[in-house]
Amino acid sequence: MRYRHVIWDWNGTLLDDAWLCVEILNGLLHDAKLPPLTVEEYRADFSFPVLGFYERRGFDFRTHSFDEVSRRYIAAYNRRRYECKLQPGTQAALTRLRDAGIEQSVLSAYHEDTLREVVEHYGLTGFFTRLSGLDNIRADGKVARGHAHLRALDLHKAAHTVLLIGDTAHDHEVAAALGADCLLLHHGHMHAARLGGRGAPLAGSLTEAVDWTLAQPTGIKP
Repeated sequence: MRYRHVIWDWNGTLLDDAWLCVEILNGLLHDAKLPPLTVEEYRADFSFPVLGFYERRGFDFRTHSFDEVSRRYIAAYNRRRYECKLQPGTQAALTRLRDAGIEQSVLSAYHEDTLREVVEHYGLTGFFTRLSGLDNIRADGKVARGHAHLRALDLHKAAHTVLLIGDTAHDHEVAAALGADCLLLHHGHMHAARLGGRGAPLAGSLTEAVDWTLAQPTGIKP
């Protein structure tokens, strides 16, 4: 097989939480007297770093503190985080990769301590050799954390054997920065139309993603 390790994104990729993000964001928009958005509008506009996305939705951070908005968002999300379900087929997908001898880990914009708690809550800890999240509330990006993630896994000199599976354009940017391949799922925080044209394969489900991953022969570029 081409890949020896799969790095998973968490939010949107393995956890179905876009709907909750929209509900919380709409509460913040309401408090700021800004118009709400639908899940489809969110998926058509969401991006990293999230500050730019918030500004496009109307937040003026000359008068609002971005850190304060971030703290309110995270507090509301954490109060409701276990209302979310895993994406369909999560357990089966992780099991198939494990049984095929492919190691797995998680690289997330979630705060690392909370990431460990939620992965354990959903009974998935045993699938992963490492869980890496951010150490701040700003969700600025995952590139630097990704390099540290690969070094900790001793894969920094073998990134060509790594596949990063995520659900946003930023996941593709992270994979490129790491020298890893990328597969993008369009069931999470971004529409397929926004993920296409990047040179990364697209999948509509975790089953499709694992089918594609296991079908890649050694030495053949995606």
